[in-house]
Amino acid sequence: MRAADTLAVAESGRRIEVGGVVTHRQRPATAAGVTFLNLEDETGLVNIICPVGVWNRYRRVARQAPAMIVRGILERSEEGVVNVIADRLEPLDTAIRTASRDFR
Repeated sequence: MRAADTLAVAESGRRIEVGGVVTHRQRPATAAGVTFLNLEDETGLVNIICPVGVWNRYRRVARQAPAMIVRGILERSEEGVVNVIADRLEPLDTAIRTASRDFR
């Protein structure tokens, strides 16, 4: 599993796994059903793009897990913005209770 602070130098287009606490879930009306998640680990934040099919397949985890492991493809723009395009979500057990800010 990769730490958030290593993604800025990781190779774009690679399949990676990241994990952390879910801080946000957002589905803007203009995003054609795509959901955006933010995960936070001890080193920083990771932007997750969750396509419609992945969201539907892992709906329970996507909506309810306070922390998760995400597998996907690392994408880095020319401006340096790093995203992970998710293809698998799984719950991550933590010893603490957290709540994300969802769909507001």
